[in-house]
This record gives sequence, structure tokens and C-alpha cells, in this order.
Amino acid sequence: MVQATALPRNEVGIETVLGILKQRFGDRLQTGQSIREQHGHTTTWIVNQSPDAVVFPESTAEVSEIVKACAAHKVPVIPFGTGTSLEGHVNAPAGGISVDLSQMNQILTVNSEDLDCVIQPGVTREQLNTHLRDQGLFFPIDPGANASLGGMASTRASGTNAVRYGTMKDNVLALEVVMPDGEVIRTAQRAKKSSAGYDLTRLMIGSEGTLGLITEVTLKLQGIPEAISSARCSFPTVDAACRAVMMTIQFGIPVARIEMLDVQSVQAANAYSKLSLPETPLLLLEFHGSEAGVVEQAETFGSIAEDFGGVDFEATTSTEERNKLWQARHDMYWASLQLRPGASGISTDVCVPISRLAECVTAAQDKVAELGLMGPTVGHVGDGNFHTLLLIDMENQDEKAKADEFVGWLNDMAISMDGTCTGEHGIGQGKRPYLIKELGAATTYMKAIKAALDPDNIMNPGKIL
Repeated sequence: MVQATALPRNEVGIETVLGILKQRFGDRLQTGQSIREQHGHTTTWIVNQSPDAVVFPESTAEVSEIVKACAAHKVPVIPFGTGTSLEGHVNAPAGGISVDLSQMNQILTVNSEDLDCVIQPGVTREQLNTHLRDQGLFFPIDPGANASLGGMASTRASGTNAVRYGTMKDNVLALEVVMPDGEVIRTAQRAKKSSAGYDLTRLMIGSEGTLGLITEVTLKLQGIPEAISSARCSFPTVDAACRAVMMTIQFGIPVARIEMLDVQSVQAANAYSKLSLPETPLLLLEFHGSEAGVVEQAETFGSIAEDFGGVDFEATTSTEERNKLWQARHDMYWASLQLRPGASGISTDVCVPISRLAECVTAAQDKVAELGLMGPTVGHVGDGNFHTLLLIDMENQDEKAKADEFVGWLNDMAISMDGTCTGEHGIGQGKRPYLIKELGAATTYMKAIKAALDPDNIMNPGKIL
């Protein structure tokens, strides 16, 4: 199991900064044990490492003030969105100040003619899409959780729509960032493309708060499709389902979502979401386009699925039926926990080239069975990304050791297939041992960038590198 190693603390600096920030922010600086523990919560098996205080800024200027105070006294700064990250991103291994950006939740401008908007980092994806609905626009990145968009940019989030609309790196035009010295920069303008200098926008996306704090995000938007159709199809094996996915992508069907649930996941969804799906591996799909286009896409997929043993194929344009299916998919974490009441869920993800998907998923399931574990598997399989949720008794040291073995084995296998140890969860603390295996000497240059921008290592220390 990855150990959340404590880093050296700057006790004098922390005490000094607490005094400065308390005087400046009053009740918006909190030091109670409960709120500090909430802001060190990792939603995984990595031990909770609480910050010394939590501060709630309301503007970029206030974030800059906080960072300048921390920089002057070499105190760690840990950004916090909604706390849905999965690899220890918000832990404070050296103590310091958690900067909770939830109060910076304003949608600043919507430029409907340009299909973009400017938001503060605490805006959540559901909040933004509710705001955009009456303008015929939506933001497509959907990681499942109602995460903050600043956090989604920081972790380079992905989700169910990535197969058609890409990930956060494809949908962010520009950022406003408070740098480690407190300076505020903009990484780009609103233009859809630019050849002006280094691409600092992409550098910051996925940097997990280790290079700066995002205080504004300029996002691409999409028009709400004329028609949306959802479909489901059952398969005899996970291998058959994955091969149907591969053929669908290779055939060029512009599918918006394509999700896979294994048998255990379907059983969990039936019980938790009151569904009656056949308890065999399942694909859930969504098609966007014209009325005729979505029908044609669904029919083409149906023909492909039939070649791989697909049965019980059903497509619908009913909003109620579509929402019911996708809500069940988004509830899979909670549904899976019911398969083993009292167990903790350890979620891990990898991503491989689509041609290796069937092989990788099947091997992962075989490994879970070999170790005697329970691990329902779901995936955003349209881009080769899948998740195994290990259901573990955290008091059972043998199970914990086997879970640790599986996570390491899965990461190594994905990397050996020219894949990645993390398709969308990020590195944080949990995946650090695998980053150098995946990227080798490239991590040396990452360290050089980190050292150049943050020489005192105050920005979310102990993450990624």
C-alpha cells in the first residue's frame, strides 16, 4: 500500500502564517479538527494528512494574498475543490494551509456566439450546465462526481463523454493562475488557437496544484444536440463487449459515450437502482446528432454488437429512460459497495490503446479472481480507460496486501501495453511510484520545471513527484 509519508514541517512559518491569515480573514480561516480532517480526506486507503488550517477566499486577489504570505514564510499551500479526488491530492504531508475555493463559484461570462465561458474554479459541472441550459449550450466533460471545474482542470479530468468530446485538456482555452510567489498570470486569451509562446495552459492542466492555484477557467462549450439516443446491449463475456467497442471505434461511429459494466457491476446496478438488466456484461451507449443521425448510429452499432454475440439491444430517445440508465452508471461506486456491506472501496484506473483493451480488462478480471478478491469493473471503454473497484475489509491485512499487489500489477501491465497508470484519476500520492516507470527520464524535466517555478516547494508538496 502506498504510504503517505510525512514531510518536514516548518513549525515557525506555519504559526506565523496562521496569525497573519487569522487577522486578515477572521472566521473565513478555520482550524477546527473536523474541518481540517475533511480537507485532508482522500476517499481512498491513503492515510488522512490534515492541513493546519482551511481558508475560504472569495477572489483572485485574496488567493494571491494567501500565497504571498505562505511564500514569504515557506508554508505549504494545498488547493481544495470539492474533495472528490482519489489519489491523496488534497493531503497535507507537511502541514500548511488548505485553500478551499468553493466560495469562488461565480459564472463570470458566457460568450454564446463564441461557444465559450469564463468561470471561477469553485463552479461545479452541474451548476454550469444548469446555467447554460436555456442558452442551448452545455459543457461535456462528465467525470461522474459533481466536481469543481477548477479541480477538474487541475487533475486533467475525463469521464463518460471523453470518447467524443475529449478531456479537460481539450476543453480549456485559458487559465488565470496564482503562481508560487503570489503573482497572477493569464496563460492565454479566448482565441480558439494560438502559436504564442509556451503552452502554459496545458502545463497547468493536470499539474494538481503543484505549480500554481487556478482562479479562473475559460472553457469551450458545445451546442446541445438536436437529438440524443441511448442504447444498451448485453454480451456473453467482457472480452466480447470490449471487442465490440474496438470495432465501433474503428468503424468511425461518432459515439458520444460508451461504457462497460461487468457482471458484478450489473448485479449491483440492478439492486441499487432498481433495474432489471440481464446479468451479463453490458455496454451503455449514447449518440448525439440529428434525429435521423442518432437512429442510424444506433442501428449500425446494433449490427456490430450482433457480430460479437450482443443480445437484448435496446435504444431509446426518451429523456426519462436515458436519465435512469446514466444515473445508474453514475451511482456505480455506491451500488458496488452494497455487494459487500461494510467493505471499503479502493478504486484504481488505467488506460490502454483501444486495441489492447479486451486483453487488459480480461487479464485484470482474472487477476482479481486469482487473488480471491471482489472487484467489479466499469470503464469509459471508448477511449480504453477502465476502473476496478476492490471491495476490501480494511481490518484484514492479507486482503490489503493482495489489493496492493493487484494495484501495482495492473499499473505495470497497463504501462507494458503502452498505456498509462492513470487515465483520469491523476498521480497525487497514490500513483507516484509508477510515474517514473511510465515516463522515465521525462520526470527529470518535470522536476526541473517544478524547481524553477516553485523553488521552495510550497505548492501542494509531495504530489506527483
